[in-house]
Amino acid sequence: MIEIGLEPLWQSTGIANLEWGQALMMSIGGLLIYLAVVKKFEPLLLLPIGFGAILSNIPLAGIGGADGLLGYIYQVGIETGIFPLLIFMGVGALTDFGALIAMPWTLLLGAAAQFGIFFTLIGALALNVIPGFDFTLADASAIAIIGGADGPTAIFLASRLAPDLLGAIAVAAYSYMALVPIIQPPIMRLLTTEGERNVEMQQLRHVSKMEKVLFPLTVLMLCIIFLPSAAPLIGMLTFGNLLRESGVVERLSHAAQNEIINIVTIFLGLAVGSKLSADKFLTVETLGILALGAFAFCVGTAAGVLMGKLMHRFTGGKINPLIGAAGVSAVPMAARVVNKVGLETNHHNFLLMHAMGPNVAGVIGSAVAAGILLALVG
Repeated sequence: MIEIGLEPLWQSTGIANLEWGQALMMSIGGLLIYLAVVKKFEPLLLLPIGFGAILSNIPLAGIGGADGLLGYIYQVGIETGIFPLLIFMGVGALTDFGALIAMPWTLLLGAAAQFGIFFTLIGALALNVIPGFDFTLADASAIAIIGGADGPTAIFLASRLAPDLLGAIAVAAYSYMALVPIIQPPIMRLLTTEGERNVEMQQLRHVSKMEKVLFPLTVLMLCIIFLPSAAPLIGMLTFGNLLRESGVVERLSHAAQNEIINIVTIFLGLAVGSKLSADKFLTVETLGILALGAFAFCVGTAAGVLMGKLMHRFTGGKINPLIGAAGVSAVPMAARVVNKVGLETNHHNFLLMHAMGPNVAGVIGSAVAAGILLALVG
């Protein structure tokens, strides 16, 4: 008779190998799923990220490792930068640029909201005075882009400037994008008065099809002339939008808006969640990046609202400063939050379409900021 001891069987179980860090990160993954399912906080992002966090922390499974399923997805889609570019194509196909075309001055709101990026660049370098931090200028540039609340742009830039920090930056960027409904409203209420929030804006002018077709081509041409380093992001964004507005490739536009972006979102969420494994996430540098990312996002939101207040005064109260918060490029989440906060003050104050102007400007602005940083640092 061959005797089989219970010790090897016990050592092969998850509970025998579960470390406190893994349990903590699995709990965080569960919290993200709770926020997605129960609170409806951006479920398209939080659900796959939270589930990916649980999978990557299962002892002995190795799902999130280099040879695991999520590890392969991460290498193929995020390290190469393919997923962010496909997401940008889908965003372009899903987004109506008409609000920005009708209100070109909202470009200023999108530009102001990028202030958090460059402010955080200085903050990241300043952290080097604390033991345990050693961020180079390239590292700080990649971290700073989190302030634009644009996950694809953050991944794209980090893959080129700071590949070793890519996981932490991706997690921070997508976490703050998903938490827009929690982070932004308090800042918006703090910086505006009830009278400002109550402002009802005039209906947008009609934008012709010709304008909508020419707009992405014009943006791409300006990018080619002045900032070719941003061409991968701007190019895919404008290509997706041209598919939408041309009206002659409905099948391709439908695929970009649905099948392609949905598949990429699933894989990207799981891959980002795989970087929530305890051994990669619970480090001083990662926690510092999370803190800087939150700071950058808050500064960007505040800068957009303050620019909105300035425009409110210059126009004699015709502009609701809340729309400045949509200058961060979390599209269309930030615009929906602006609309919600506006409705809380005035039940007849529908700001969604007006907020889409600075929101689209924020997408372009974050891509431009990434191109500038890539040109100067890369």
